[in-house]
Amino acid sequence: MRRAKIVATLGPATSSYEQLLALAEAGMDVARLNLSHGSYADHSAVYECVRRASDESGRAIGILVDLQGPKIRLGRFASGPVLLTAGDAFTITTQDVPGDREMVSTTYAGLPGDVAAGDAILIDDGRVALEVTAVDGPRVITRVVEGGRVSDNKGLNLPGVAVSVPALSEKDIDDLRWGLRAGADLIALSFVRSAADIADVHRVMDEEGVRVPVLAKVEKPQAVDNLAEIIAAFDGIMVARGDLGVELPLEAVPLVQKRAIELCRVAAKPVIVATQMLDSMATATRPTRAEASDV
Repeated sequence: MRRAKIVATLGPATSSYEQLLALAEAGMDVARLNLSHGSYADHSAVYECVRRASDESGRAIGILVDLQGPKIRLGRFASGPVLLTAGDAFTITTQDVPGDREMVSTTYAGLPGDVAAGDAILIDDGRVALEVTAVDGPRVITRVVEGGRVSDNKGLNLPGVAVSVPALSEKDIDDLRWGLRAGADLIALSFVRSAADIADVHRVMDEEGVRVPVLAKVEKPQAVDNLAEIIAAFDGIMVARGDLGVELPLEAVPLVQKRAIELCRVAAKPVIVATQMLDSMATATRPTRAEASDV
């Protein structure tokens, strides 16, 4: 029996019953619904197709509802994507303004209070890097260090900054209720920072009258610092290497991954390793030698 399981993230390209049945027959063990994107109607339709595919294939397939968490994002640009060049001045504001090459809004009202001159702000998983030069009321004024293309709703990372956002946003609470009522088998909580973050999830579950396993996504430095306590409090963890590799030095990620796996094995709890898993096999039938050596 294969002990390692395969979690497949579903999207528009894998939303039909035929595609999901093919995934089930190919070995998918868990279907991940990413609630950062899509409507409840979209997710409900996919949910029903996964259940049908599970029955038809004779394979038990779990459904993991992944909550967005307190992800900090940019607002929208008035005329589409913009190209930022190294050395440019660029302002991020909490005011609702149409974005352009000089200024854009953010979804996070606490940004001016959390950052200071000299702090780094990374956009789109680090593809664009900014350095804070000043904070002026609702505006965070930055200098572009590494330029690139920036578009609507891209994520922001603040490496080394302890952000003051709650563990569950209002959207997360609504999404959690939807997932529980739909019959999700697992819930994943994004941007966990401490063991206490599970309390709000359990409170909502108790209000709904159902408890299912909750996985903590390890993607913040605070989570790495509190890893043992988080593993003890949650039902399992996910090593989310995407955001983790932006928040920490890249060379630290494999060490965190190995430590997390070892701690979970000792605690007899499941651990998921995510992001760029056997990435080359999106276009090739065999993994690279490096991937075969250590995923």
